[in-house]
Amino acid sequence: MVYFLISVLVLAVSLLIISKIPPVGVEIDSPIKALLAGAIIGAFNGIWALFPQAFRTMTGVLSLGLIPLIGSIIVFGLAAWLIEGFRLRWGLWSAIMGAIALAIVSSILNWLLRSVGLLVY
Repeated sequence: MVYFLISVLVLAVSLLIISKIPPVGVEIDSPIKALLAGAIIGAFNGIWALFPQAFRTMTGVLSLGLIPLIGSIIVFGLAAWLIEGFRLRWGLWSAIMGAIALAIVSSILNWLLRSVGLLVY
């Protein structure tokens, strides 16, 4: 449960950072909306994590990363559709750019948290 809460916070901060990058086209009204979107994205990431590691790796390798990318785009768009103050300015293009930017920014934040010892997994 603690890992999920940390993951939601990291995703929310990542979404707030991404919303400040104009070419991505992601708009978030408030930090509360970012927390809700982070919870939705984190929940769907948790569902994907239920599949065995070998299956996730095999689908990623065989599809050259397209299946995980398409899944991330769908989850990103679904979160924007469900949360009132989370908008994608240019539709699918913003979902694609937002999913890629979210992966990069959240990976950097997770790495920073691990390097200072605040996150261990």
